Amino acid sequence: MTQIPARSVLGGPLKPFVPRTGRAHPLPLFMPVYQPRERVFQLAMADADVKIEGLIVNSFFLYKQRELRTLLTTQTNLPAYVGFDGLITTDSGAFQGFTRKLYLNNRDIVRFQDKIGSHVIAPLDLVTPPGDSRSIAESKLEATQKRIKEALAIAEHGVVAGVQQGGRFLDLRTKSLEGLMAMGIEYLAIGSLVPFFNKNHDLLFAGRVIREARAMAGPDLPMHIYGAGDPLELPFFLALGATIFDSASYAHYAAGGAYMTPYGALSDPGPLLAGEYRCPCAVCRDEADIAAVFSDKERLSCHNLSTICRTVLHLRGLLESGAGLDAYLAEVLERHAAWFPQSALMRSWAELQA
Repeated sequence: MTQIPARSVLGGPLKPFVPRTGRAHPLPLFMPVYQPRERVFQLAMADADVKIEGLIVNSFFLYKQRELRTLLTTQTNLPAYVGFDGLITTDSGAFQGFTRKLYLNNRDIVRFQDKIGSHVIAPLDLVTPPGDSRSIAESKLEATQKRIKEALAIAEHGVVAGVQQGGRFLDLRTKSLEGLMAMGIEYLAIGSLVPFFNKNHDLLFAGRVIREARAMAGPDLPMHIYGAGDPLELPFFLALGATIFDSASYAHYAAGGAYMTPYGALSDPGPLLAGEYRCPCAVCRDEADIAAVFSDKERLSCHNLSTICRTVLHLRGLLESGAGLDAYLAEVLERHAAWFPQSALMRSWAELQA
């Protein structure tokens, strides 16, 4: 079995996240993106095998529909509208603002999220992709910090997410976090980070950001990685100090024919047919022809979502039992390297531990 050069920073149970509702939510936690028009999402919500414990909802899409906006602010609230009693966080539309003009200001979308009952409110931060220059990344960071400060003064019921930006510049990421800690944030969200890992499963930059953020934030502050939802990346992000994740990856991967496993997403069933892995989810456990799942996007999405949720529950169980993550990380690295020999995962993890 592959040896890990150093231990993860987490060795025991995590302190639950308690929003202002007073209800404790155990960590780590994964929140799929709420997709009301997707039949697969409704199927997953009703499937006890999937065990969805939290959701992230795009408040911009709710806000821009006038009748729905009125309904949510006068007759009902977000948990009742969605029909879900777990943790509900909201996105401000920041990602949509990356590709289009929103005709929306930070104050309005923060007030809206707070009024409709979001447990965690997102400011209208400025997404900073890896290609942004230093000057652009710094200007986006400063604007995001001002919006977070404004949001903290507005929100009365929900917890405001302090969003770290800074793009590909570690010193700007540090500057961002220093500002957030000075504001006294109760919830840390790391923005624009997942694209760095998506490049050949390279953990180096993302790992440095997460590890430094945990060191600066202390042991108990919830740390949410926006957009993280590959069951391969989650145990490593957790080991470095992240505790909350969200994504629509289960559907995006399925759209491309990718079958998620804890060891990496497969584009063909070869390792499954060879008996190297068997998924216990409701979609796969009684399927005689596992290759059929690859060509059925709806079933593949359900499988993917179940795999993410089961992975997070397994990780939580390892921490709660005191077993820790190290043996599991070693298992994942060994299997992943065998299936994906060109991947940068093992090399970058070793560099992080050096």
